[in-house]
Amino acid sequence: MQKQALITGASSGIGRDMARILSGMGYELILVARREDRLKALAAELPVPCTVLTADLSDMQECRLVYRAARSESLDIVINNAGFGLFGAFSETSLDDELRMIQTNILAVHVLTKLFLRDFRERNHGYILNVASSAGFMAGGPLMSTYYATKSYVLRLTQAIREELRHEGSAVSVCALCPGPVNTEFNQVANVRFALPGLRSEDTARYAIEGMLSGRGIMVPGVAMNLSLAAKHLIPETLLTRITYHFQKRKLDGSAPETTVRSSQ
Repeated sequence: MQKQALITGASSGIGRDMARILSGMGYELILVARREDRLKALAAELPVPCTVLTADLSDMQECRLVYRAARSESLDIVINNAGFGLFGAFSETSLDDELRMIQTNILAVHVLTKLFLRDFRERNHGYILNVASSAGFMAGGPLMSTYYATKSYVLRLTQAIREELRHEGSAVSVCALCPGPVNTEFNQVANVRFALPGLRSEDTARYAIEGMLSGRGIMVPGVAMNLSLAAKHLIPETLLTRITYHFQKRKLDGSAPETTVRSSQ
């Protein structure tokens, strides 16, 4: 039986590069995103059969439809990569945009993880990779408050599920990718600057897939980001939040007061 992998947010960035890498490994693909034209263009370039599912994962009904369309005995990998970020002061950013972010970054990941996990547990095999962020480790994210909170949810949910699976002796693997800045549409579209140099999207995608297949739990690519996360334990959270505000403010220099960027839709 030919194995399949499902990737949400496959139309650009890390999701698109993951599709290219997995196709090179022989996986048939189920590509999910809002932009059908990009998905079809990607499917046309890949050397394996691809199923294109156009869906807006901020709609929970569409999440359930994706699950029904994709579930099968041959599905071996689920990558929850779709998500977006919003820059700006919490009091000024759009409530509607924030609610869509919560629905995409949290609820869609929650729904798809739960539904596919149940199938994988019955077979006692399968991989779920949730794309979180190094932001999930931080005390808070002034000027990106909702985004940081959503990625913390994804990280902590994944950690908890992984421990539950370990306790029951399951062979199913659930893991999280927690990158820092990556050179994708996220920062290009928003015209923002990051304190650390961005990693190549292709390198991040390969690092994630290799780590997932080798059974790793939490993956943080890049030496600089690992050092930054290690150093944060030496700094009081109040001070760390103030430092984070300083760096977030630099991201906004030269951009609009409120900027919405879809990193992987």
